Amino acid sequence: MATQLKNLSDFSHTTIPNGSAFKIAIAVAEWNAEITGSLYNGALQTLLNNGVLAENIVSIAVPGTFELTSAADILLQKHKDLDAVICLGCVIQGETRHFDFICDAVAHGITQVSVKYSKPVIFGVLTTNDQQQAIDRAGGKHGNKGDEAAITALKMAELVATI
Repeated sequence: MATQLKNLSDFSHTTIPNGSAFKIAIAVAEWNAEITGSLYNGALQTLLNNGVLAENIVSIAVPGTFELTSAADILLQKHKDLDAVICLGCVIQGETRHFDFICDAVAHGITQVSVKYSKPVIFGVLTTNDQQQAIDRAGGKHGNKGDEAAITALKMAELVATI
């Protein structure tokens, strides 16, 4: 596996825009809170470290990953001045097909909301086979997907602003 020896949160190869002009929302799922809390902390700290003002960050919690789509839609409807929404969640494979339904619905839903509002809606959802893989990607040996989602939000907000 390509990620076994790699920290995916290494951004030394890219330019990260200054976020001081942006207003960004974070929607985080409460389900798998140990993991999603780490994703949230990573995203929040990354935004702050890259110039986004604390007062320009809107954070909301939703019950689970499935609810991220409606949360992003509501955020963009109520806060017209948002430049991007980061959706953070974690779905861990179980013994049933529930995993497949949730992951598929959320991926498609987030894309649809992004297209509907012509605003970046970032898929910061871990879809892992087990708890250890989630830990490894939420601040563990493979970095923090929350950091990656925040960098993606900044890069996409900058893209929209410059087009």
